[in-house]
Amino acid sequence: MKRRQFLKAAAAAAGSALASPVLGESDSVVLEVSGQVETTRTFTLSQLRALGVTRLATTTAWTDGVPEFEGVLARNVMAELGPITSSHVTALALNDYRADIPISDFYDYDVLFAWSMNDDMLTRRDKGPLWIVYPRDAVPQLREERYEHRWVWQLSRLILP
Repeated sequence: MKRRQFLKAAAAAAGSALASPVLGESDSVVLEVSGQVETTRTFTLSQLRALGVTRLATTTAWTDGVPEFEGVLARNVMAELGPITSSHVTALALNDYRADIPISDFYDYDVLFAWSMNDDMLTRRDKGPLWIVYPRDAVPQLREERYEHRWVWQLSRLILP
């Protein structure tokens, strides 16, 4: 009898694991923001979409042609956090890459937290779940090398020190 109960419990757990959301689906947390904010915030893809969807076509140093990105403006996410006193944000990636980015970039330029490129969702294998994308074709100075390290892919976390 114990074996039968174990098998039922194992089958139920397997079914539950298969039904749970995976990274990239609307209900999964794709971004956490912490540090000098009123409260640590997490965002799902559907919550980011609710902040406004923006499309941006721009070249990158890592892709061919002029891909079109879809995402949320970084400044819209910042507006959801309440008062911000930090002058920069540390962007952390799933692969442990980190970059300090002046928050002024998010207000001076239409910087995206992109979740898709050419209508394909970004995956962990291809720069997802989020990629910080600058409008480098619209603003020539953003093509300068000093901005390239700010294009954080596999973005998962922002810290406001």
